Amino acid sequence: MVMVRQELHGHIDHSTKIMHVITWNRSFKNLPNQDDFGGNFEIDERFETHATVLDRMLAWEKKLYDEVKAGELMKIDYQKKVALLHKQKKRGVKLETLEKTKAAVSHLHTRYIVDMQSMDSTVSEINRLRDKQLYPKLVDLVDGMANMWSSMHHHHKWQLVIISGIRNFEAPPVPRETTDQHYKQTCDLRDIVREWHMQFEKLMDHQKGYIRALNAWLKLNLIPIESNLKEKVSSPPRLVEPPIKDLLYAWHDQLERLPIELAKTAIKSFAEVISNIVLLQEEEVNLRRRCEETRRDLNRKKAQFEEWHQRYMERKASQGEDANNSEVAEAVNSDPVADRKTAIEEVEIRLREEMGHHNRIARQVREKSLANLRMHLPELFRNMTDFAGFCYEMYSNLRKSAVLPKDEVQG
Repeated sequence: MVMVRQELHGHIDHSTKIMHVITWNRSFKNLPNQDDFGGNFEIDERFETHATVLDRMLAWEKKLYDEVKAGELMKIDYQKKVALLHKQKKRGVKLETLEKTKAAVSHLHTRYIVDMQSMDSTVSEINRLRDKQLYPKLVDLVDGMANMWSSMHHHHKWQLVIISGIRNFEAPPVPRETTDQHYKQTCDLRDIVREWHMQFEKLMDHQKGYIRALNAWLKLNLIPIESNLKEKVSSPPRLVEPPIKDLLYAWHDQLERLPIELAKTAIKSFAEVISNIVLLQEEEVNLRRRCEETRRDLNRKKAQFEEWHQRYMERKASQGEDANNSEVAEAVNSDPVADRKTAIEEVEIRLREEMGHHNRIARQVREKSLANLRMHLPELFRNMTDFAGFCYEMYSNLRKSAVLPKDEVQG
């Protein structure tokens, strides 16, 4: 009825708004085979999903919108004809003309009464779907959410117990370096925790958005559609307080009071902790790769020296004593073998320094990572355990207060 109530403010595409608020995955896995229906394409309401119930209600809402719009146009036409009839009476027009106008007024009035009765039938069907279909689906959703958060509370509680043992862990005396695979796994963990934070935020936002939308719709749904014609058109019986009202109001109120920021902050903080560990490991990995590059450089220089030294000694031996005498002056000022060995020794010294730096960083990375995990992992699961407990308590209370009609319970 949202479209009906806001007709004076212009047309609003509420189906689009509803689709933006609600995202569902239609599941017909429990539907009977099509052959079981024979020639009847109607699906038993027992097999309808939450989504299909909303689809049906939206279709009836659109039908009601069209009926009310047509009724308003017909009422305007009727009022014009009545005004014309009064003018004709005052002017004293021919009886034949007056009778035609009276017949047109009567015809429009009859059509309006029929259309109003049709509209009342539409309202009755919307209310029936609200009370007999949507409300039980919401109760089922509450029950499912209570079970889910009960399970989440149980698992988070055990995770907290298990992870509390990390306080007894000690960094190994010999630092283990961060391998490329280890670094990649830490990056994957960081991305997963970030995704967890984003999806958790979306889950809570969508829950709130859906319940807010249903509450806004219900407020308009409970406003009766009145006719201002003299003849009273029978209206369908309305429940002043339908069961869905108390459920939605309580659901909305308790969702707003949930300490969602508690869990969001815990997940976000842990994501930042893992991001910091990634940065530490990235520095260590870069140092290790620098060591590997220096080691390859050293091996290359050694191989080049051995190859050069062998040629040098062969050439020196083949030239004999004369060559040695001619090179005495050069040897006084320069020793090519010593120069090349010095260059290799410089690379060896640089490699030892880089390896020492890498080992120190590797130890620091292990110690800082372990310290961060010791502090923040228990905090994460403690907060998630508390939040899951709050959610379970909320949905358990809603489940206790949401009582289905006897016919629904028996069904």
